Formats: sequence, C-alpha cells, structure tokens
Amino acid sequence: MQTVETLNEGLKRAFRLTIPAKDIDARIDAELKTIAPQVRMPGFRPGKVPANLVRKMHGQALAQQALESAVQEGVQKLMAEQNIRPAMQPSVALETAGEGQDAVVKVEVEALPDVPAPKTEGLKLERLTVEVTDAMLDEAVTRLLEGQKSFEPAPASHKAGNGDLVVMDFEGKVDGEAFEGGKGENMSVELGSGRLIPGFEDQLIGAKANDEKQVKVTFPENYPAAYLSGREAVFDVVVNEVQTPRAIKADDDFAKSMGLEGIDQLRQLVKAQVEQELNGLTRTHMKRQLLDQLAAAHDFEVPQSMVEAEFDQIWRQLLHEASHEADPAAARDEMEKDRDDYKAIAERRVRLGLLLSEIGAKAGVEVSPQEMNQLIAQAAQQYQPADRQRFVEYVQNDPMAAAQLRAPLFEDKVVDSLFVQAEISERTVSREELEAAIESEDGHVHGPGCGHDHHDHDHDHAPKAKKAPAKKAAAKADAKPAKADAKPAKADAKPAKASAKKDAAPAAEKAASPAKKPAAKKAKSEA
Repeated sequence: MQTVETLNEGLKRAFRLTIPAKDIDARIDAELKTIAPQVRMPGFRPGKVPANLVRKMHGQALAQQALESAVQEGVQKLMAEQNIRPAMQPSVALETAGEGQDAVVKVEVEALPDVPAPKTEGLKLERLTVEVTDAMLDEAVTRLLEGQKSFEPAPASHKAGNGDLVVMDFEGKVDGEAFEGGKGENMSVELGSGRLIPGFEDQLIGAKANDEKQVKVTFPENYPAAYLSGREAVFDVVVNEVQTPRAIKADDDFAKSMGLEGIDQLRQLVKAQVEQELNGLTRTHMKRQLLDQLAAAHDFEVPQSMVEAEFDQIWRQLLHEASHEADPAAARDEMEKDRDDYKAIAERRVRLGLLLSEIGAKAGVEVSPQEMNQLIAQAAQQYQPADRQRFVEYVQNDPMAAAQLRAPLFEDKVVDSLFVQAEISERTVSREELEAAIESEDGHVHGPGCGHDHHDHDHDHAPKAKKAPAKKAAAKADAKPAKADAKPAKADAKPAKASAKKDAAPAAEKAASPAKKPAAKKAKSEA
C-alpha cells in the first residue's frame, strides 16, 4: 500500500492511499478457497465446483467485499502509522477502482489534539448550602397533597368555579363547519388548570350540571393544527356533571393511606427528598464554578468536526424549545442573533470534554464493568420490553454508543476527584439565592471564596437571550462538557455508500380538541 499525505493543517490531515490490484485479487482468491467447498451447483459433487465457476457466480460480491476489507485495513494501518487518534469517523472516498485496477482512496480525518498537562492546582470553590425549613416541608407536602387530589359529585345547584372539575360533551365549529378533532364526550377538565384554549375554561365558570352553553374562542396562532391557528370557533357544550375537590389533610390518615406509619414519617421522607434536591443544586453550582476555572486556565485547538457536532446538538435543543414559545418565529430570530455565541459555547464544551478526559486518564478514573452494566440496564428501561435486549446488544457491540452512555458517569467521577483537590469555602444561602446563582449569566454568586473575577469569563457563558427558553437552553449547553471520556473514532469507514442518518421528522400532529397540546417535557441534564 502506497501512502501520500495531501494535507497537514492543524488537526486536519488528508491522505491518498493506493491499494495494489494484486492485493485485492489475493483477498478474493483467499475468500474463494474458503467458500468453494460450500458451494452447490447441479452437475458437480459438493465441494467440487471449479474455482472459475465460483468466481463467475460470486465474483462481484467477493470483489466488493475484498475492496471494503482492504480499505478498512488500510485506513486502520494509516492511523496507526501516522499516530492519529481520529476525533470523528474518517471520511473515506473511493477515487479509482475496478477489475484489475489499483484502488485509490482519499482519506480525510481530523485528529484529537495533544491536550496540554492539565492545571488543576489552586482550584477554589464556594459551596452554597440551603437549610431545609419547616416552610419548605409544608410546601412540599402541599404539592404531594395536590398530586393526590380527587373529586366528588357536587349538588345539582352547585355552580362551577376555579378548582372544580367539569365533565362535558362538546362540538366545535369554524365558520359553521365541524372540524376534525373538534368533538368529544365526557371530557373532564379542572377549571383554572389552563389545559384548554385560552378563554374556554373561563366561560364555564358558573355552569351547573345539565347546563347547555356556547363557548366562543380563538385558536392561538401557534396552534398545532395549522388550519385552525388564529381562527375563531364556537363550541356547543353540554355540562354533564360538576365535581368539587375532595378535602385532603396532611394528617396521620393521609400518611397511612400511602402505607406509612403516620404524618411524622411522611415529613421525614419528604425532608430527605428536599435535601437531595437541594444537594443537587449545590453540586450543580460548584460544578459550574469548577468548569469556569478549568476553561479559563486552558486554551488549545479543538477538532472543528466535534465542535460542529456539538453545535448541532445545542441548536436542535434550542429549536425544540423555541417551537413551544408563544411566538416561535420571534424566538428563532433571537437564536439567530446569538448563533456565534452558541458556536463558542460548543467549542468550550468540546475543549472541556477533552480536558476532563485527560484529567480522568491521568487520575486513573474508570467506569467499572459493573457500573457499565447498570448504565445499560437503566437505559434499556426506556424501550419496550421486546426491544430491550436488542438495545443491550447494540451498546455492547458499538464502542461509540457505549462511550456516549459511559461519558456522564465518567465526567461525574472526574468532577468529584477535582472537588477533593479544591479549596472549598461554605456559605449558607436561601434556595432563591442558590437558584439565582445557577441561572445568572456567569453562573454563580460573587462572594467570599468565589475564586475568580467574573469579568475574565464573560465570553465563556451563554448570551443573555430575551427569550427565556433560549437562555435556559444556553445555560444547559454551556455548563455541561461534551463527552468527557470520548474515545477516538473507529477508523474503519467503508468506502462506498457513506451516508449519514437523517433526523426523523416528527409525526403529523392530529387536529386537537379544545385541549391544548402540552409542551414536551425538557430532558433533565446537569447544568
């Protein structure tokens, strides 16, 4: 195999490989010898079919297979000889190939950089802690009660008010014409919940069982069913029943209904949950400070292919959140203004991911096989039972998929090891102050023990977006490094049919009834 380097600029490298035709033919001959004894053909005894007939029958497939294996082996050998750790899958393009011809292959790759020795001395962090108060417990127990809310039939004379449940039949029309999804029976809605089109629930206040009403509303401009957006509609409503909330008290009886000994045990369990939540916020804030200091102390070239992949991920999340804004187009316009800032965030995330990987490697941080099996089992629970084993096998056979699953735990372990090294001061604050510190533009409250001047880091953080979703997504994107234990990509790209998977388009949404489509829940990620 002949190798000629055609590009060497920064982390970008390109080569032209020439694989002699005799090497490819040798592979074909070797494969012929393997499969010939298995070939069956009329007129010949098993295993006695002449090689030339076998080649005629299977030659094209064998040639393609031989070419692909030769290219794959050639690319792997090239990466080893050049000491290149690919950042992403190498691009492999077949320039020349054919029967009796040498195969000429163009290989383009971006290498992982040599990360400089990490600077982890002198880290100073502030741990903001929140004490659990009785008021917090009362609020948490109240939320628990609301989650257990039930209703009971109201007297026939009872007029529905906010908090009551109305059970109704309805049929909607636009310009006098019924529309798909505009009719329903025995639909229940809690007045004041905001589930229905704006104005719909308000017009049911005061209704009694067996009342007939006409409800006039205007569909929102961003309504999922485009043919209804912005249009006026009239709904004929029959109130079948009005129900009132059944009184629930936070007492021993309520606790016992949940299988507990009494209200004291319930409050203890709730307190533990609140403490766990607050500890998570505290850790998030400390991690933000840590990443800020690491980002400020390290600056090295990163693979732009990784940056682009990270930016695409951030941008898709922003687009998803913008789609649930009252004015999606305005939210997207705000995003576009800050595109360069989001690209800078993507670059920061990649750099931090490579840095944490280097720190973890030097510290001997590992994810054990037992921990990995647990991660796979947890992730498999997201799938239907029939698909879980296929997912497990997929992760076990795909190093990149395994690395993606392993990365968050690896990152947490590296961060914890750095917490041990850091000088940490403590300060007690309110929950509101802690949350404000996390949501603030530079990610933390400036107080004693903060550890650095925030003016040096304005460029590291998410831009101040006018639209809340964009700001939140930016904060998430900025805070979490990209794949802290990302392994070099496998250098085994096939020369033919190099295709990328396209993002699946969302299914067409069905025209809704008066109920609004709930916004998709945001995936939780550590900030």
